[in-house]
Amino acid sequence: MERITAIKGELQVKIEPIDTVYLDKVLEQNMQDPENLIMILQDVSAKYNYLPREVLNYVVERLNVSMSLIYSAATFYKAFSLKPRGKYIINVCLGTACHVRGAEKIKESLEERLNIHEGETTENLKFTLETVRCLGCCALGPVITVNETSYGGLDRGKALKIIEKYEDEA
Repeated sequence: MERITAIKGELQVKIEPIDTVYLDKVLEQNMQDPENLIMILQDVSAKYNYLPREVLNYVVERLNVSMSLIYSAATFYKAFSLKPRGKYIINVCLGTACHVRGAEKIKESLEERLNIHEGETTENLKFTLETVRCLGCCALGPVITVNETSYGGLDRGKALKIIEKYEDEA
């Protein structure tokens, strides 16, 4: 179970207690080998949507590695986050093809609708808004993704309707 608290404007999520059964399974599948650290962090991130400090402490103990090794991997890859993220990660493509077709306006509309800025998460942990330089589907621009689902050929109105669908999901 998660408990959400706000500290100095940043969301803090306390995981009570950590799921050691899940973590032990992940570590076992990866042979408790530090060489598989990225895959372990991917599994942790998939479960919690970020890398909680408490979980990283557990991984440090079980793999017998330093926290600095884990932090270097976690901060190098954009796919990992050390801060709580929303259930729905929205990526707005700002690559050239999307930019010239109005992606910046779409981003601004999403910021206004969600009352957050790029790189932030809504207080209810439902949405995180991020930008990327290219999603690899330039012909469909402007494009956003919500988690693993891509939406192309957007304008501000279409993008907001997509987000409405996710807002309605409980």
